[in-house]
Amino acid sequence: MTIRAAIFDAYGTLFDVASAARRAAAEPGNEALAEAWPKLAEFWRQKQLSYTWLRTILGEHTDFWQVTQDGLDWTLAALGLDDPRLRDRLLALYRELDAYPEVPAMLRALKGEGMTTAILSNGAPDMLASAVASAGIGLHLDAVLSVEEVGVFKPDARVYKLVEARLGVHPSDVLFVSSNGWDAAGAAHFGFRTAWVNRAGEPPDRLPGRPERILRDLSDIPQLARSL
Repeated sequence: MTIRAAIFDAYGTLFDVASAARRAAAEPGNEALAEAWPKLAEFWRQKQLSYTWLRTILGEHTDFWQVTQDGLDWTLAALGLDDPRLRDRLLALYRELDAYPEVPAMLRALKGEGMTTAILSNGAPDMLASAVASAGIGLHLDAVLSVEEVGVFKPDARVYKLVEARLGVHPSDVLFVSSNGWDAAGAAHFGFRTAWVNRAGEPPDRLPGRPERILRDLSDIPQLARSL
């Protein structure tokens, strides 16, 4: 087996970024979200990501928590849902996102085979700590790496280099897993073996670097890591 480490993006890959809006919509007093929550989740995620790219281009880095708040503020304004109480609730829920159901068993299987497991995320360290603790997966992770160590967002190569620097593994010994096509492309271009978790069945991004494997969920990651 050549794969020594399985490295995961966090938001959208291990954690369901739509779960904050979905859970808020089910709570009493948030009836305005009953039909709007899917659009809110979609717009919020789009703005969150686009702000990371734009800030990188502008050279105006801030942490992912600020970007998350800015994306939500734009979304609430766009949907006519400017409600401070709802804003606070959505942000609180974002720190406790649901993990996808297959995540704990998948990570346990990797650890059972002696694999190094880690997160490499745009997320700020405190955000990631909250999400990992809420999902109860900390025991199955050897490291949680944040872009804040280098002060730039993915897909900048300096982010992917953190894996080699912190875990002591060569890029060719890494299976990098992301639900974001652009992230999988960036990781492949850097030199990682890559898997794109394409839950929505989207076409691959037309970017330098292509994911080596395309999966519908994370269930087959242990088998894939053994086969590479």
